[in-house]
Amino acid sequence: MGYDRPWQSFDQQLDRLKARGMTVTDDAAALSYLERIGYYRLSAYWYPFRRFEITQDPDTGRLSSRAMDEFHADTQFVDAVALYLFDKKLRLLLTDALERIEISLRVDIAYRLGERSAFAHIENTKANFHPGFSSRPFRNGDPRTRFDVWLEKYRGLVVRSKEDFVRHYHNRHGDELPIWVAVEVFDFGAISQLISMMHVADQTAIATRYGVSDWRVFSSWLFGLSYLRNLVAHHSRLWNRNITTKPKLPKRGEIDWCDVFLTGEDMRAKPFILIAITRMLVKSICPNTQWHQRLQAHLDTFPAQYSARKLHVESMGIPENWREWW
Repeated sequence: MGYDRPWQSFDQQLDRLKARGMTVTDDAAALSYLERIGYYRLSAYWYPFRRFEITQDPDTGRLSSRAMDEFHADTQFVDAVALYLFDKKLRLLLTDALERIEISLRVDIAYRLGERSAFAHIENTKANFHPGFSSRPFRNGDPRTRFDVWLEKYRGLVVRSKEDFVRHYHNRHGDELPIWVAVEVFDFGAISQLISMMHVADQTAIATRYGVSDWRVFSSWLFGLSYLRNLVAHHSRLWNRNITTKPKLPKRGEIDWCDVFLTGEDMRAKPFILIAITRMLVKSICPNTQWHQRLQAHLDTFPAQYSARKLHVESMGIPENWREWW
């Protein structure tokens, strides 16, 4: 199917929003936001204010909804902007926390693998990795193993790195970086994938450092935080999105705050559970941190809407009693 929507000037974009029922109280300010942020990026924040048509399949009885080119009555442009700004600060706060976690995990990897070999990260041996994890096929029909794919990713990170220390080591010591240097080019995805191939004893030791006894749970948390890191790094909408990966949870009673998320799948499909995981890991790294307090203060600033249709911060998957354990 061909794409037939024409290019539109900023004035035409604003007229389009008005024609669909959006209230704009300051045209000059609205045009400025469209010029600086863009129609498409802002559309993620006015999407909840659109009307939806509910239809039912006559054969299966299944209900489905379709967004209409029409807003609920009295939808205000300023509300979409306020949500965008709230989400932007939320991502900035998470950038700070995820950086701390990422750097700490780099140290964990370098310390444990480096004791065995300076180049353990490129040596898929039984001494370094669990064969059942690292030598598992990457996917059906693909001859590469999980380690093969990870190594390709790592090589690419080294090639793309602009860091002086990479050039220094290549000039002084050859092509391969020792593990304690190599970790500095790892991104969160590479960290998560490499840890998931380590021996159970190694994964358990790392998980325990962050207060998690089950290495499987911790591995799924890192996978989830890698996804969160990608959202934050690419400036993607976060506050009310459905997340594509649901982290595992420990058994009831092992970690108190996790128990509330065992009550329903809906909360595990929203981003707050990943934010709660971030909080726990940051507090284990920096016991005196006030990051979680800054995050709470920001959530308490969720913008009140002028539109008739009201949105709420709880749509992030926040449980009612979260302040009791936060």
